[in-house]
Amino acid sequence: MANDTNSFRTPIGRARGLGSAKVGAQHWLAYRIGAAALAVLTILFIILVISLIGAPYEEVVATFKQPCPVILTVLFLGFTFHHAAYGMQEVYEDYIHGKLAKVAAIALTKGLALVLFLAASFAVLKIAFGA
Repeated sequence: MANDTNSFRTPIGRARGLGSAKVGAQHWLAYRIGAAALAVLTILFIILVISLIGAPYEEVVATFKQPCPVILTVLFLGFTFHHAAYGMQEVYEDYIHGKLAKVAAIALTKGLALVLFLAASFAVLKIAFGA
């Protein structure tokens, strides 16, 4: 399209199809559902941590050998790192203007979030399954 001023199409006709490709609402909804799940998981995780304050080491280890605290903690970690990486992606998309820099920042952030999630989950699972 070398010159749109000579086109017979109206401005609205030229603009149609250039929007969000109909995926914006799905991303928005998925982010909100994830945030709601993270809110519930955060409350449950805080309750778990408060219940373990002052407990001896053996009791904490025994608690994390049960499936519910382990599943809760791994889910909490997963949703937390995913939410943080997605939130940073939104910031990068708004404020980094170079395409390569934006893609690199997003990739590095997602990679770091994945590495941190795997390390934290490994620590929890190591306690759960004994090491």
